[in-house]
Amino acid sequence: MSFSNADTGDKPADPYKAVNKTEPELKEKIEDLVGFIEKCKFGMMTTRIASSGLLVSRCMALAAKEGGGIDLLFHTNTESGKTDDLQSDPKINMAFLDGEGQWASISGEASIITDRDVVRKYYSPTLKAWMGDLEDGKHDGGPEDPRIGVIKIEAKTATYAISSRGMLGRVTQVAKGTVTGQAPDVNKLREIGEDELQEWRKQNS
Repeated sequence: MSFSNADTGDKPADPYKAVNKTEPELKEKIEDLVGFIEKCKFGMMTTRIASSGLLVSRCMALAAKEGGGIDLLFHTNTESGKTDDLQSDPKINMAFLDGEGQWASISGEASIITDRDVVRKYYSPTLKAWMGDLEDGKHDGGPEDPRIGVIKIEAKTATYAISSRGMLGRVTQVAKGTVTGQAPDVNKLREIGEDELQEWRKQNS
């Protein structure tokens, strides 16, 4: 099912997408996406609230990557609301945005990992500040604290837009578009499908 409110005939209804969408080799698409995520580090994780079905987003810091960089890992308190959400519905979105308007959106399925070997592998001492020490000899914010888990997002699709021009070039393109009505050519707009992500995992396993 789709939505449409206009008939533009043989002309693109979304000129921005038509002008900016690019299809380079898979290697370039993935490397540019991973590089942007690493630069941002912080993103918004969106889950579905188990009790209401509404969506909620939380700021999360990237802890690590697997699958050649496309599967994202985040530390979590296993007793938090987001783990309840994911237990009910593992579908998830992770979005990244920088101060220049560049962005990335990764959709996939999440798993909550409590295996201590995995937690130890990705543990960071800064977690102690966020978890706190309950002074019971067990819940101390250390790598053996059972409250510390890892959320792993297995990416299914990704869409992102990164700048194809410098600041002056972008301003010029937008100014030109304002006068002429032509969509500005300012970004590398890319979409990565599930088959492409699976192929990348195989190549980098």
